[in-house]
Amino acid sequence: MPRAQTEREILRMLDHPFLPTLYAQFTSDNLSCLVMEFCPGGDLHVLRQKQPGRYFPEQAARFYVAEVLLALEYLHMLGIVYRDLKPENILVREDGHIMLTDFDLSLRCSVNPTLVKSSSLNIEPPRMSGPCAGSNCIDPFCAGPSCKVSCFSPRIFPASARTKKLKAEAAAQARSLPQLVAEPTEARSNSFVGTHEYLAPEIIKGDGHGSAVDWWTFGVLLYELLYGKTPFKGAGNEETLANVVLQNLRFPDSPIVSFQARDLIRRLLVKEPENRLGTETGAAEIKKHPFFEGLNWALIRCAVPPQIPEMYDVGISQAGSHEKGKRFMDFSADGEHLEFELF
Repeated sequence: MPRAQTEREILRMLDHPFLPTLYAQFTSDNLSCLVMEFCPGGDLHVLRQKQPGRYFPEQAARFYVAEVLLALEYLHMLGIVYRDLKPENILVREDGHIMLTDFDLSLRCSVNPTLVKSSSLNIEPPRMSGPCAGSNCIDPFCAGPSCKVSCFSPRIFPASARTKKLKAEAAAQARSLPQLVAEPTEARSNSFVGTHEYLAPEIIKGDGHGSAVDWWTFGVLLYELLYGKTPFKGAGNEETLANVVLQNLRFPDSPIVSFQARDLIRRLLVKEPENRLGTETGAAEIKKHPFFEGLNWALIRCAVPPQIPEMYDVGISQAGSHEKGKRFMDFSADGEHLEFELF
């Protein structure tokens, strides 16, 4: 009951494109019901199983984990440590974007969002011209000067030199901007919760854990999406737990994965939480990793998803007329309510 209450309270708080909206809630004699959006794409575990080789292409994995990262960032900003990240809890919406679900294992804590200002605020931003200037560009994978070099008019430098110059200017501008840090670094818990293959070492050892467990599970998620398996899986649960604590991280020879992806996984799957990427400033430092270079975080909802779920025709059944290939909805009256059934 406390876990059900926790999930209900968290759902009431959420207002984010990659997290569920609680439309209604009601109880009966033996059920507590939460009404949320239906996601026809299933979950990422089922979707991964359908891929050739049972793993995602790197661009597809990048898309999904980027949206998950934004969802985790928002949760941490609310003082919620998720603690149960895995493909089964990542649903695929009707439009192909994701929805992170299942909050009964989440930890609620206090958080103090802080705006960290840089001392170098006098750097003039690079001047842009062409279709990427101003607000004309809506490509989510265009990060201005670091991405679409062809949109700039100066042609007095060789292409490679111009690219390096623009990237350096963009990086300097990004470093000069204030940074929002909203990581619940003071959160502590001794609960043994989660899924064996995704448990962080500090949970297994019972040392107490905080928000850094979400960044460990984020690394395991990226590994599984790219390789089709988790990095420390053993023959049984006990062996898996031992591997998480004692075994070094290894990457298979196949499939071929970029150095940037492997480097991000390596920095996330650090067994000491104090040295793990994301521990200090959360998603803000993970977003800066080269694996996400060129991604415009503000426009990620405009990106075309790797896969759009198949749509079903939903009609009202009439006297047993079930047309082949369609799903029908039947209903009956019971007191003040209508009962619906899909078949």
